[in-house]
Amino acid sequence: MIRITAIGAVFLGLAACQGAPGPEASGPETSGTLSSRDIPAEMQGVQAKQLFGAQPQASRQSPAVHGGYSDGCLAGGVALPETGPTWQAMRLSRNRNWGHPETIDFLQRLSRVAATQPGWNGIYVGDISQPRGGPMLTGHRSHQSGMDADIWLRPSDDLTLSRTARENISSISMRRASGAYTNANWTRAHHEIVKAAAQDPRTARIFIFPGAKVRMCNEETGADRDWLGKVRPWWGHHYHFHVRLNCPDGASGCVPQDAPPPGDGCAEAQQWVRNILNPPPPDPDAPPPTPRRELTMEDLPRQCLAVLQSD
Repeated sequence: MIRITAIGAVFLGLAACQGAPGPEASGPETSGTLSSRDIPAEMQGVQAKQLFGAQPQASRQSPAVHGGYSDGCLAGGVALPETGPTWQAMRLSRNRNWGHPETIDFLQRLSRVAATQPGWNGIYVGDISQPRGGPMLTGHRSHQSGMDADIWLRPSDDLTLSRTARENISSISMRRASGAYTNANWTRAHHEIVKAAAQDPRTARIFIFPGAKVRMCNEETGADRDWLGKVRPWWGHHYHFHVRLNCPDGASGCVPQDAPPPGDGCAEAQQWVRNILNPPPPDPDAPPPTPRRELTMEDLPRQCLAVLQSD
């Protein structure tokens, strides 16, 4: 059960930080069904990220995804072990190596594929989710349901990194010309690892910078190009690629990601590159962007209250 003292300490001790919007997030931003009458007094007026960010462990519930990638939570989350035979979880101080069991299995399987590539002993795994999912204290707008994971593009040549080393080592950028092209750090191994991730039937999307998508389009020689349609160009994502998995089978409370457009998406990625190299003039009639507000419990599915209150 959550106690007001724990919530208050976290709320007062941390500054608010607006997370970046989730790439191609599906569904409305506010899809919750809670009302203020449902929410305990000590939670009212508190940003949801403060409540979920205060939880050090997963809930003692059966694994379940509630809501969407950018407005949801995770029951019964599982921690990716900090170190395995073909992976290491990075930035352990963030406590974001938690996910749905399907996500943990996906990462372990992908790590074994990566270990077959030259110069790779597996993968370095960045953020997955907080122990109970939900909005994060800093950074991501998505990663709330335990079905998103960031995989570093730095070749994992050393799987004996200490906790301290994992806090200080950085991934390596793969882009040049602001993301229009890959740089000399990109290898065929990157292509094959992203391809393996996309070919897993559980994968809904992979987000990576436009130049990488275009290069994969140009260099893929196999007859099967369907996997390329899941690889979507997105800003940033040149130090890591972001995998988003489909809702688990039978997860009635999970809001799915929309299916990608038909085709391999290569023409669209090429247009992104053209726009980077020759930016179109700004639209003088475009309305100013609407600032995103911080989510509260009323923005999340009703089940997320039970996730917070569970032992």
